[in-house]
Amino acid sequence: MIINAEHQRDVINQAGFDMLRLCNSQIDKAKEAFVTHDSDLAEEVIHKENRVNALDLKIEKDCEKFLALYNPVANDLRFIMAIRKINFDLERIADHAYGISRYVVDEDKKIAPHLLKTLQFDLMYDTITSMFEDITQAYEEKNVKIVRKVFKKDKILDKINSNSFSLLETEIIKDTSITGQALILFSVIKKFERVGDLLKNVAEEIIFYTEAEIVKHKKKK
Repeated sequence: MIINAEHQRDVINQAGFDMLRLCNSQIDKAKEAFVTHDSDLAEEVIHKENRVNALDLKIEKDCEKFLALYNPVANDLRFIMAIRKINFDLERIADHAYGISRYVVDEDKKIAPHLLKTLQFDLMYDTITSMFEDITQAYEEKNVKIVRKVFKKDKILDKINSNSFSLLETEIIKDTSITGQALILFSVIKKFERVGDLLKNVAEEIIFYTEAEIVKHKKKK
């Protein structure tokens, strides 16, 4: 039974890693589709949402089966609890990729490059990419030191998001014709900020099952 439990844990762990890579890919493609207004790439993201949902259900069912069959305790229990939460947050990240891609399909106009530059869109995306890289390495290596970098990087996203409204307001005053684009970009910035929050949640869960440390809601010193 111990061997079977270990094997099943490995299967769940690999499925969680596959979910992480899939959702990372969805965000990458959604961003590229949004910036270039590539409707074909956006459609690919939209259609691949079915694969995300299927993997989400598989991980949830495998976790439930593990709990029922092996009655895990200590590290194994923390692992299953964390994977379920990580899976939930990753699925929500994929939902944001889907939402961004829908803008590309539903709208017929590309976002003006100067708006993207004004709102530091590239910096926001590069920060998300770096956060994904940290989490991917930490997930593979169970490296808590690496995953803690995510928290500082999330503050960059928070700052860009908090500045976005006033910056766009200024741009709209200068040229009211860009109002529609500005509203869409504002929504995408919000989605990216939320992706950062979800990645931070994933980082917290990696710390939880690796070191049995609860980071969430911890007071700042």
